[in-house]
Amino acid sequence: MKKIASLFAALTLGIGIQCAAFAQSIAPDALVKSVTDDVITIVRQDKAIQSGDTRKAVDLVETKVLPYFDFAHMTRLAVGKDWRQASAEQKTVLTHEFKNLLVRTYSNALTQYRNQHIDFKPLKAKPEDTDVVVRTEVRQPGAKPVQIDYNLEKQGDNWKVYDVMVAGVSLVTNYRDSFGQEVRNGGIDGLIKSLKDKNKQLDTTVSAKK
Repeated sequence: MKKIASLFAALTLGIGIQCAAFAQSIAPDALVKSVTDDVITIVRQDKAIQSGDTRKAVDLVETKVLPYFDFAHMTRLAVGKDWRQASAEQKTVLTHEFKNLLVRTYSNALTQYRNQHIDFKPLKAKPEDTDVVVRTEVRQPGAKPVQIDYNLEKQGDNWKVYDVMVAGVSLVTNYRDSFGQEVRNGGIDGLIKSLKDKNKQLDTTVSAKK
């Protein structure tokens, strides 16, 4: 799963790098393939990231990925029905903390990226569709292929990622059970505290690797 997560980090990084430039001229699947090929080449050549420089990976993700992900949508999906009971201020804080959690998790995984092979499946969507799924299959030596599907939504002229499915499991809604338990135990503020604590732990890990 770590290798799959690292692949996801590399792919999402690639989407972020050139999404705005190609959103109108290239279909979502072609976009993912084009930028993924470029990014994987970069990651393979970056010895610092491969050596575990998580801080550098975080900086890279924050610079290239964040503008092209709909973190508010992702947070709503992760929190589920409990999202309705959060105040506007709590929703803002939840989105910020969940974004930080995802960025740090994927950045750490990015340092573990190696030599997976990716097959891109034909896009099954109409030209007028504004919500699509880009399907890929990851092949690794000595392991069964794993399907990774990207959910993208068109917002204005740009496509934004709002979920990723790994082997049929949503990486966003996979948090829902644990988030629900936190809300039952301590309310929305309890969930916010839990997210802040996790991010502090990840920041400590990042600092230790500098």
